[in-house]
Amino acid sequence: MGLTNFPNGISSFGVPVMGGGVPATPGNFLFVDYTLGNDGISVKANSAQRPFKTIAAAYAQARTNKDDVIVLMGSASHVLTEMLTVAKNRVHFVGMDGTSRMYGQNAKISMGVTTAATDLGALLNTGVRNSFHNIKFTSANTVAQSLYSVLEGGEYSVYSNCEFYKETDLDQTGAAELVMNGDSAQLINCTIGSNANAIAGAIVRANVLMTKEVAGAGKVSRDVLFKNCLFWKKAGHVNNRFVYGANATDVERMLLIDDSVFFTTKLSTAVPAQCVAFAAEQTEGFALIRNCSSINNTKLSTTTGVYIDGAVPTYATSGIAVAA
Repeated sequence: MGLTNFPNGISSFGVPVMGGGVPATPGNFLFVDYTLGNDGISVKANSAQRPFKTIAAAYAQARTNKDDVIVLMGSASHVLTEMLTVAKNRVHFVGMDGTSRMYGQNAKISMGVTTAATDLGALLNTGVRNSFHNIKFTSANTVAQSLYSVLEGGEYSVYSNCEFYKETDLDQTGAAELVMNGDSAQLINCTIGSNANAIAGAIVRANVLMTKEVAGAGKVSRDVLFKNCLFWKKAGHVNNRFVYGANATDVERMLLIDDSVFFTTKLSTAVPAQCVAFAAEQTEGFALIRNCSSINNTKLSTTTGVYIDGAVPTYATSGIAVAA
């Protein structure tokens, strides 16, 4: 008799052995397959062979603070009809795959066109210690309020091997793939933005919006880490930015962007003046760009108070952070 709800499948005595990053946990595993699933089954009956159809159904059954895992089968896009708000704690979302990818993940959470002003993006996370692994988040919504793909407003969230893409609002100031209002969020091996769809006009349309207390997320970026991430852009103007905040208090304590690449595709019609920029010098924290690379951008940053280590200093001062 199996010890999980996937006997003889992806575990051996309760320890997962299949690729894609399904974690070992004492919690429940909730399987979702948008193509073949059925939301009418019970939690007890749910398995890889009898999955739920929608993420919403699986999330409704997930328990807070129990390390339950929602496993997204990679055979199709998991379509949302309204924004998924994750307010429970210690819930983990994993996209099934034979490996872990920085982009082009098998499992995709997507939002199309809706009519509700509350659909700010595909996902809003406000919970504590939730994690998301091997998932592509996309939104093609055209509702005026739906300017983002993911809004992060939780605590100690981890996004690993995820891709973030907002297909629409390419000419909208303030739109972004990702709103970062998280406390101690960590993004590792992620890809943010697109090198296919062009940003239009002399606008600040960032990949990551750091502005404090964005509607929906409602918090502030505090001790946030981007590690080994790709920031992609097809720029249309020198004013385009990858990471941007509009206020002097958008960063509390630390923003660290480490070992990452800011890539503006050669097919762009303009070269962005800065990769990381704020409208004012930060008064409550420091932003550090460490060991990062930039291509087809003028500067990593020229904002006072943003520090750059490794990539810009000359060999004689390499390793010493310098102010932009």
